[in-house]
Amino acid sequence: MKNVKVLWAIIILLLGLSGFLVNKFISGEVTPNEDGRTNVVLTKDERNLILDEMRAFLVSVQNISQAITEKDMDKVVTLAHKAGMAAEAGTPGSLLQKIPLRMKKMGFGVRGQFDEISASAKETKDPAVARKQLDNLMNTCIACHAIYRLPEPQ
Repeated sequence: MKNVKVLWAIIILLLGLSGFLVNKFISGEVTPNEDGRTNVVLTKDERNLILDEMRAFLVSVQNISQAITEKDMDKVVTLAHKAGMAAEAGTPGSLLQKIPLRMKKMGFGVRGQFDEISASAKETKDPAVARKQLDNLMNTCIACHAIYRLPEPQ
């Protein structure tokens, strides 16, 4: 009988820990901000990594936009692919724990949109299609910036 109680205690402890970890994965490390956005609380290095990634997104968008303007769809394919999921490999798992689920979805969504631009530019060779996809990608960036902010660590 004593073993059953210990077993139940372990099960309850593991369920509680699992619930905590799932909640942490979904909510991340966040605080409210006075402007209505959500602060994502990161270390200085983590914040710099995200800011570097966002700058790389902007550079990629500008370069892809220029390639579309020049109707150089082979360049669009290459640039969009480089900014897609292939660029995600270096993101540390510890950082993903701190980012709220919705922000993770947006970030991975942008990477996926870059991959879609690459694939469709390769298939259709149509600058108008790529331009529309790039516009949609930018809407995701704008939405994320409207919801979240990365304050300087205290």
